[in-house]
Amino acid sequence: MPGDAPSQSASDHSLAKKLRTFDYFTIGFGTMVGVGWLVIMDDWLARGGYLGAILGFVIGGISLLPIAYTYGQLVARLPDAGGEITYTAQVFPSWVSFATGWIMMLGYLVVCPWEAVAIGKIAGYIFPQMNTMELYRVAGYPIYLPHLITGLALTAVIVFVNYRGVQQSARFQNWTTVGLLILFVAFSALGVARGSTSNFTQPFSQSAGVSILLVVQIVPYFMVGFESIAKCSEEARPNFPQRGFLYAMLSAVLIAVLFYSSVIAIVAYLHPWQSLLGKSFSTAIAFEAAFGSRWIVQVIFVAAILSLLKVFNGNFLATSRLLFALGRKGFIHPKFGEVHSQNHTPGFSILAIGLATAATAFFGQALLVPITEVGSMASALGWLAACSAYCRMTSSNKHLFIAFLGVIVAGTLITMKLAPGVPGHFSLYEWLTLAGWCLLGLALRQRPKTRTHT
Repeated sequence: MPGDAPSQSASDHSLAKKLRTFDYFTIGFGTMVGVGWLVIMDDWLARGGYLGAILGFVIGGISLLPIAYTYGQLVARLPDAGGEITYTAQVFPSWVSFATGWIMMLGYLVVCPWEAVAIGKIAGYIFPQMNTMELYRVAGYPIYLPHLITGLALTAVIVFVNYRGVQQSARFQNWTTVGLLILFVAFSALGVARGSTSNFTQPFSQSAGVSILLVVQIVPYFMVGFESIAKCSEEARPNFPQRGFLYAMLSAVLIAVLFYSSVIAIVAYLHPWQSLLGKSFSTAIAFEAAFGSRWIVQVIFVAAILSLLKVFNGNFLATSRLLFALGRKGFIHPKFGEVHSQNHTPGFSILAIGLATAATAFFGQALLVPITEVGSMASALGWLAACSAYCRMTSSNKHLFIAFLGVIVAGTLITMKLAPGVPGHFSLYEWLTLAGWCLLGLALRQRPKTRTHT
């Protein structure tokens, strides 16, 4: 294909060099924005009210810009699939590098089974006959056979696409991202014509400060993904502009903030938000009530499915690269660091993440609730480590100031989840989940035999 990188021989075991700036944007944005805006809109509104939720995402998202800027500088300097593993290895001991990579991987990994479970829930809403053939329950949540089969089938598709090559994965990401944005603009414009300002009552669920805080706490989980661009930075086309990474990250953050805040505002504009609390798919309920028809709901669900596909693919891509980097650097079994001789993908790591996703999907959404909260904190911890590393690497006062702002933001987000006195802090189950993930990392860790790859 014209413009592609020169063909690589079977003996060349490096990752393929195929990605463009737009590919990186769709990887970043696509990894960030999933189906939370449809599936758990009621939770966002319960936390903050419509204005608290909007301000929470705007404040939380804008505060991530210093972190995104810092990542842009780091990727330009060290384009490596290891991301935070490589950045911290420059200035900190090897155990910090491993711990950062391992905990950051959790932030991406938890999204994969979440999406495998969510596709069954969405399909069950569209086709109620799928909500049958209950197999068992986990913590009171039913596991239906059609839901499970749908989730496992989607997992197999994502594994196949990623195993075949990064260019196929990027095309998949591009089409699903563009499709979502087109449909989003369409149903948002229609919604604006049907809403009423009279629905904008009681802007906050509690006091303004607490309402915003409860939403800001979950922003890392719903905004993690812009830094996934770093994990694919080795796979850029030859002569790729270094600032292209930064532009892709900043664009992904800003458009994600606009997307989330717009959806919340339109839902509240269409329907009194208080009546949506405790209802699944409250975004669809608000549109259906305003239009008095289900055709608009079908449009929204098509958009949600596209969004689910891209966020699944993006997080899977980032997770597999981090696992690959841990293996290549000798932190875990070197088999994870192997590259497929023909596809130039980390084939073994891709298969391992696929199996982990499939296995976790059997537990349904019960197991995913505490893991999601831990994943939010894990992402912020990775941001903290990356910004701290750059503070020690840069000689520019400007870059040092911005990176230090990133340290403050990430540290604040971590504190909000761990400090006992803060509303929404970790529960016992979340501490146990974090401890379990750390113990698994210790069990798999090996002492690197060679100096880490940079």
